[in-house]
Amino acid sequence: MPANDRCDDPAPGRLVLVVGPSGAGKDTLIDAARRELAGDPRFAFPRRVVTRPPSPAEDNDTVDAEAFAAAQERGAFALAWTAHGHAYGIPAAIDADLARGATVVVNVSRTVVAAARARWHRVAVVEVTAPTEILAARIAARARGSDAAGAERLTRRLPNDAGLVPDHRVDNAGPLDEAVAAFLAALGSGTEGAPRP
Repeated sequence: MPANDRCDDPAPGRLVLVVGPSGAGKDTLIDAARRELAGDPRFAFPRRVVTRPPSPAEDNDTVDAEAFAAAQERGAFALAWTAHGHAYGIPAAIDADLARGATVVVNVSRTVVAAARARWHRVAVVEVTAPTEILAARIAARARGSDAAGAERLTRRLPNDAGLVPDHRVDNAGPLDEAVAAFLAALGSGTEGAPRP
């Protein structure tokens, strides 16, 4: 469905897409929010499925490329994309969470934002940012081989077009508790993607 078409999805829940460059701290903020909101049925934090080897810095389910392709063929993913030689998927179970009215928080590629906004009625995009030098230091500190993608990976930003403008930006360059507070405010603010005309 083109991004400018009306979205007729009736689900009352809200999908929060967390985007930002590698090293911005998206998973750190999501993990902090998951702990803060543990036991609150209004929020759901599904685990991504990835073909990248497991990492202590991320809370993902890991499968090989063949298993991922088979799962995608079965319709197991609500959203799926490839980046830096790996495949990523958000489980289709988020539709049940959205149907019950939950706010579903997922770490995604900016490349799926337009498709998500076309598919679901209430979508908010939270962009996590930090200066390039901080991104580089964080990527180097975690020493994950799949991050060795050069300067291009460090300088990617959310394109400023009608389909990809973030609803919130969280600066994660300073004290973590301040970034977590800003992130929680974005999740609970009630801001939603604008309905299609």
